Amino acid sequence: MGNREALIDGAKRCLYEKGYTRTTARDIANASGVSLAAIGYHFGSKDNLLQAALFEAMEEWGDDLRRGFAAEIDPHASPAERFEARWHHVIGSFERHRPFWLMQFELVVQADHVPELRKMLADGVEAGRRGLAELFESDPELGTFHQVMLSGVLMHWLIDPATAPTAAELTNSLKKICAILAR
Repeated sequence: MGNREALIDGAKRCLYEKGYTRTTARDIANASGVSLAAIGYHFGSKDNLLQAALFEAMEEWGDDLRRGFAAEIDPHASPAERFEARWHHVIGSFERHRPFWLMQFELVVQADHVPELRKMLADGVEAGRRGLAELFESDPELGTFHQVMLSGVLMHWLIDPATAPTAAELTNSLKKICAILAR
């Protein structure tokens, strides 16, 4: 592993353990076993490195979902069954990637105080919509629906996983909404 990769790995560990605002360049250098100067050389700044680490962490979550979807979802299942299976896997990923999601909520809170962070998150919203539409094999316009669902279910799950909606409950609720709208 080269210095660049070590820095990204160290930055991800710091983000998960300390959060965005409490992570210093020295923390990252110590976690990665690389000099402070290497941060500037490879990324230009600590913030650029943290953004690269955030992007890689999001890619890792997406890769986890893709693997799970490919392995666990019957391609012959009905659309409702595939929807439920995908959401079951997404909700399961909340536990596997809990530090990542906690850090994401910290970023949202900090965005009011750090304009560059707000821009990074705003840019990520559109990429997230497209990515979720692709993951769910749905119309690109439905990426917004999946993103809103993800945010709401995730927030509920992080606060109280025992009462957060299950994939089956989400699917049944969506069926009811569709029936109402079809009237």
